[in-house]
Amino acid sequence: MDEKESDNRKLKVVENIRENYQSLEGMISKQLFMGNELHGPTTGSFREEIWAGLFGQILPKKFVIEQSAFIIDSEEGISKEIDLVIMDEMYTPYIFRYGKLKFIPIEAVAAVVECKSQSIDERSVKEWGAEIKKLRTAKESVARLANMITKGPTGTQLSTRPIRILCALDQNISAEIKEIFDFVLLAANKNLEKTYIKVLSNTAFNNLYEWFKALNFYEVNEADMEEHIDKSRSRIDKAELEKIKMDEYQVLDKESRPISLMTFNFQLNQLLMLINNPMLFPHRAYVKLFSKD
Repeated sequence: MDEKESDNRKLKVVENIRENYQSLEGMISKQLFMGNELHGPTTGSFREEIWAGLFGQILPKKFVIEQSAFIIDSEEGISKEIDLVIMDEMYTPYIFRYGKLKFIPIEAVAAVVECKSQSIDERSVKEWGAEIKKLRTAKESVARLANMITKGPTGTQLSTRPIRILCALDQNISAEIKEIFDFVLLAANKNLEKTYIKVLSNTAFNNLYEWFKALNFYEVNEADMEEHIDKSRSRIDKAELEKIKMDEYQVLDKESRPISLMTFNFQLNQLLMLINNPMLFPHRAYVKLFSKD
């Protein structure tokens, strides 16, 4: 095989991968629209299974996707029911089960997904988002790190929150709803031969440093964040992270059109790598919770 033939082969492989993502977008969208017509807009479990299948194809295997679960924290906080919870069982294998009910500690949760059809009740979605935003990770952890025993959170992570994702059929999404979510995935259907997924991302966080703060220092002001990092002798290159824009993760086809699902894959997994591992689990905080009268 000469050099030119080898280069052509490599280009063909890259093109096939791009086309596979575009095909996957169409397949997911067709299933959702057909399911909506056959089952009606109220059959939530059908939608959840299709979207869960999509996330199962793009997430690393260390993540587990739980359907219809509640998130709790050690301060008696509890979320509304979450359609899909993406959690890391490698470090926090704690799910409190009561029959078919699943209660997952906030420290284990990397992302939450709300699955809707073409009818979105803004009031219920706002309540859903408000309950999630109230949940707080605890800091009373004890764990061995590479060079020490820590009795609190790591230097680069003081408090976290889940990445919030809305999945629905194509429709006009209000600004108030968009503000609740970091990503909005809309299955679009011009006709059965032209189906795809629109992806809208949170524009409030323009670069990786903004995302880093939002996901690892949730509702912590800049001064307290810097003090925590300094005390732990950690190093955060703010200037370098600020240079990396989320637009750099956009994938385009030969006609310069966005390949939405592949773009979302790279963006979501980059954010998951910013979190990397969940919060060190605060056993004593949950002991106190369940020891109350």
